[in-house]
Amino acid sequence: MLNEHVARRGLMFALSSPSGAGKSTLARKLIEDDANMALSVSATTRARRGNEIDGREYKFFEREAFEQMADRGEFLEHAMVFGNHYGTPRAPVEALLIQGRDVLFDVDWQGARALRAAAPEDVVGIFILPPSMAELERRLHTRAEDSEDVISRRMARSLDEISHWEEYDYVLVNALLEQTLAQIKQILAAERLKRHRQMWLTLHVERLKQGI
Repeated sequence: MLNEHVARRGLMFALSSPSGAGKSTLARKLIEDDANMALSVSATTRARRGNEIDGREYKFFEREAFEQMADRGEFLEHAMVFGNHYGTPRAPVEALLIQGRDVLFDVDWQGARALRAAAPEDVVGIFILPPSMAELERRLHTRAEDSEDVISRRMARSLDEISHWEEYDYVLVNALLEQTLAQIKQILAAERLKRHRQMWLTLHVERLKQGI
């Protein structure tokens, strides 16, 4: 469905990486810099961290409520990660897309795969690689959010995450944050201009044929 008052349908921008490679920081900066980009707020059953606010970083649900939503088909995608449910509510995303707004998804490979299955024409996938495994581990320790046990599990899981890099449209190595951010913006600009997203072009060409 396309809103007749907008030039194009929005796109779904799936950004993935192993934990610590920088996708959340990149996602935050993209939202800050681009007024037409909205962050998809995921639903989760995990406990809040620090200063997190319900509805800003995540929408927090009890496990039973989340599972009932999943049973009703209210998620574009959902998965279990480190013992907690995560998912993308369908209705708010579709509302943004028909307004011509782009939606950014900070998701793992499972989420990106499910999004592509649900909306293949709308999804653009970018995978962020770390410059090295040593640097990845250093970043996980530096952010000081997790216990040593969780960091060890994240490092073990990172190799599985990285193994899915070929499923993405674009793959970037995040050695320098600002450089990677600039590359993502270049990708976004090009994807917005792709012919199949410019819904108004067919009518424009028909008018040109008529000499208008």
